[in-house]
Amino acid sequence: MYKRQDTIFVQTGETALLIGQEVLTFITFLGELSSAVWNAIRHPSRIRWKDTFYYMNVCGADGLPITMLICFLSGVIIGYQAAVQLQKYGAETFLPGLVGCTVVRELAPVMVAVIATGRAGSAFAAEIGTMKVSEEVDAMITMGIEPARFLVIPKLIAMITMLPMLTVFGDIAGILGGWAVGIFQLNMPLDVYYQTTVGWVKYKYFLESIFKSMIFAYVITTIGCWRGLRTGSGAVAVGKATTSTVVICILMIVVVDAILACFFNTIFFTR
Repeated sequence: MYKRQDTIFVQTGETALLIGQEVLTFITFLGELSSAVWNAIRHPSRIRWKDTFYYMNVCGADGLPITMLICFLSGVIIGYQAAVQLQKYGAETFLPGLVGCTVVRELAPVMVAVIATGRAGSAFAAEIGTMKVSEEVDAMITMGIEPARFLVIPKLIAMITMLPMLTVFGDIAGILGGWAVGIFQLNMPLDVYYQTTVGWVKYKYFLESIFKSMIFAYVITTIGCWRGLRTGSGAVAVGKATTSTVVICILMIVVVDAILACFFNTIFFTR
């Protein structure tokens, strides 16, 4: 019995120590990344623009169809579920505002960020992790090349540029999903749905959505590249780095979204 308790205490201590070490390495990585970002701002010509444009295509154009499809279907689901409940109280006219505000302020930024995590974030971790296993990162450090500047900056620029654009398309697709429910389920006139949506969904909600997506882009890129640089030896380590990237990114996206939701609702965007 006492041996079992000692084992639990030891495991708890080892887990706490591991978490502390990971947090310390992440803070160190953020410091190196901040220095690389500052150097990139001072010397834009040193940025690997060819790779940046490649990652823009990976993060943006390649992910646009699946992003719009998922956001559209999410709008359909929210619209249908809301329509069933609103019909009970004769409040169908609130459907456009409910779907529009929900999609633009919360659903689309989070869904787009989760999709980007599964596509780009995991790819970043796998790419850098493979380079770490094959000792390419160590060779770069030996030659005096900073991995943060050489590997992370192009990915960060691409993600921060493209994720807000994807979020705008996701906002529109989600609103169209609610529109499909309003037209075919509730037989609402098109002009009525449009005017109600415009009246409820303010431009500041789109600004909130874009701002959230930029924060999510930074979170996804930093965590993905950090986990890639923390990859151990062997092919199994690359898989573990990729899995941990997805798990940590989704957790941090939800946490950051909760913080930003409270921030915007209490300070800037109260109705």
